[in-house]
Amino acid sequence: MKGSGPVHLVKEFFTGGGERSVKVKRHIVYSFLLKAASILITFLLVPLTLHYLGTARYGIWITLSSILGWIGFFDIGLGNGLRNKFAEAMARSDHGLARKYVSTTYGGMTVIFGAIMLLFFLVNPFLNWAKILNTPPGMQQEVTILATVVVVFFIIRFVTGLISVILTADQRPALSGLLTFLGNLAALAGVYIITKITEGSLVYIGIALSAAPVIVYIVASVWYFGRDYSFCRPSLKFFHRQYLKDLMSLGVQFFIINIAVLVIFTTSNLIITQLFSPAEVTPYNIAYRYFSMITMGFEIILVPLWTAFTDAYVKKDIPWIRNTIRYLLFVWGGMIVLSLIMLAFSGIFYRFWVGSEVTIPFSMSALLAGYVILATWCNLWAYFINGTGKIRISLYIAVFQAVANIPLAIFLARNAHLGPQGVVLATMIVMLAGAILSPIQSIKIIEGKDSGLWGK
Repeated sequence: MKGSGPVHLVKEFFTGGGERSVKVKRHIVYSFLLKAASILITFLLVPLTLHYLGTARYGIWITLSSILGWIGFFDIGLGNGLRNKFAEAMARSDHGLARKYVSTTYGGMTVIFGAIMLLFFLVNPFLNWAKILNTPPGMQQEVTILATVVVVFFIIRFVTGLISVILTADQRPALSGLLTFLGNLAALAGVYIITKITEGSLVYIGIALSAAPVIVYIVASVWYFGRDYSFCRPSLKFFHRQYLKDLMSLGVQFFIINIAVLVIFTTSNLIITQLFSPAEVTPYNIAYRYFSMITMGFEIILVPLWTAFTDAYVKKDIPWIRNTIRYLLFVWGGMIVLSLIMLAFSGIFYRFWVGSEVTIPFSMSALLAGYVILATWCNLWAYFINGTGKIRISLYIAVFQAVANIPLAIFLARNAHLGPQGVVLATMIVMLAGAILSPIQSIKIIEGKDSGLWGK
């Protein structure tokens, strides 16, 4: 039948629906391809780095990476504030306002991260990194140099990486994904060269993995601000305090939520290190990376929808929002099935991926499969709520989760004798609050019944 073949169906998928839907679908497909390539690079990096450093040193690197990742949350939420405000300005075609938001964010971020770098150099001589990372005293000099180098690149990264926020806010997340892919590719090339010419150096690995994305972001910033985004090129002339307050009124709430999420999701490596040893981090981290393909895949769909939800909510396109959430619920059902399939084949995959060097208990894999199912459910509603900017309840939920997570994780892991698996179980338990309340708030927003706290 004419017009019913595969080519026609593909064409209809990419061209069907309104302009917003077409843009979202195209960027989802492009993002999947780029993320698949990035995941492949990650899978190549893990055994390459693991075999180069060994299990204990690899655990040290993972733990340090988790700690340094905390730095990114000290932008007082300006990155997420810019994401929403830039999207709102573009929805109203107000390029002048967009430039003021961009310039103010760059200025604010430079001051914040400049202060963090200065503070780090002041306190670093007094930090015992060997004790923080639970390493032998003989590694003190190596891990101190590693921490210094990596912190500097991390700080620069969070300022230069704002170009990625702008691309995402402009409903072009695939281009943001391209920058991530190029950074990962450069890191892989650097690590491969290092493994051929050096032996077991944490410092060299740190330089390769942390410098690569910074270089990519700097080149991308020069490129895009000279072309596509010349209309919003950051300039001190367009820095305004009142817009900083505007960004921070929403951004501070995102900041607190991010800090809470940080405590919930990135302290696991540190808790396992302190309660057990850095070597115990490796099995957990490898299993986590395997199952995180589910959350990464789902987030590829969700990332362009955050800004699309903002655009639709500003323009009061409620039917589009309803249809999109129905579609997301269908996709989430598929994620459940995929998680169970991955669990069934997890042992085979681990042996293929890292060989017999690391043993991962099935109970750890089962818990992480349950964790990603719960996490994707929470994210489905969180991205819609974030897009509307009505995040007060999310803030309260996140603070409760952060306060409860660490003591519960320690109790289950040590006192209840569940080991590292107890850390995962604790995270799942505290996530239940968001899993219940977020969909209730979302439905109230869609139906226009978000009075009181539900609408803040």
